[in-house]
Amino acid sequence: METSVDYIIVGLGLAGIAMVEELKRQEKTFVVYEDSSQTSSLVAGGMYNPVILKRFTPVWNAKEQLDVAIPFYLSLEKELSASFDQPLDIYRTFKTIEEQNNWFIASDKPALQEYMHPELVKVEANHVVAPYQAGRVRHTGRIRVRELVSAYREYLKENGQLIEETFRHDRILTWDTHIEYKNRTAGRIVFCEGNGLKNNPFFKKLPLNGTKGELLTIHAPDLKLHDIIKSAVFVLPLGNDLYKVGATFNWADKTNVPTQEGRKELEDKLKTVITCDYKIVEHEAGVRPTTGDRRPLLGVHKDNHRLVLFNGLGTRGVMIAPLMAKKLYQCIENNQALDREIDISRFKQKN
Repeated sequence: METSVDYIIVGLGLAGIAMVEELKRQEKTFVVYEDSSQTSSLVAGGMYNPVILKRFTPVWNAKEQLDVAIPFYLSLEKELSASFDQPLDIYRTFKTIEEQNNWFIASDKPALQEYMHPELVKVEANHVVAPYQAGRVRHTGRIRVRELVSAYREYLKENGQLIEETFRHDRILTWDTHIEYKNRTAGRIVFCEGNGLKNNPFFKKLPLNGTKGELLTIHAPDLKLHDIIKSAVFVLPLGNDLYKVGATFNWADKTNVPTQEGRKELEDKLKTVITCDYKIVEHEAGVRPTTGDRRPLLGVHKDNHRLVLFNGLGTRGVMIAPLMAKKLYQCIENNQALDREIDISRFKQKN
């Protein structure tokens, strides 16, 4: 393993993978430190969806994100000889006439016409509660994030670029020309630690809230659902009559431990979405790296340009990570200014 590299990456969730891929594309050398302490990428539903289905509004910067993300995951499939992208339509079920009318109004807006089918559709599945039919969202799907992260770790391990240990921030030494960490030197360190940012002494004052999400995996052989349903919860087909159900939002609990309260909330909501019997086969939890303004945290430390942050991807990491990696790289290497709404400098005196 190289002792002198261009970059040290800390963390290998979606942000870490996206950053590594951009470094490879730019022919930079790197090593990755990963201790599996953060689980939000692993337990996420992994959906990509350009529409906020609670209010029928466009996701911030959705088109640019998707234009980068879909080719990104296709290239990873070729590189790792695996399948990660599962294109699926999303059906937003309606429970009132008012919801139907709001769908019609939104689907006529220029920013949403490409994604929202203007006509009502019937859900082609058994036991789905949809008294007023549903609206169909296009250009949506799911990335098999757990499989992607697992395959990518093995890929880096085989290439001698993965160090499976906890990164010690207090062991960093900064010189005029480089960073030194233990027996390794690097030009820069990029922290992709998710909610682990709270333990990072260089960026911990930034307002990363961290939102706990819990999900269930159920076995429902009578459901026969082939696309994603979004109602009080989402129901996402995994194959073999298995479905992911989620998700909760808890702003107080910062642990990765599933709770009985979370399970009950999901089951109570699921009763309003499907009517068939099911069996819970897995219950998971993770803390999403979220911010109050729902924008990423990207940028360079105000006092040390060799320390870089890539965080705050929130609930839409699958969509946003590849584009943010490109923007961050151009900021670091070519001094291109980051958009104000994603730059950590928007939080004065806090980084």
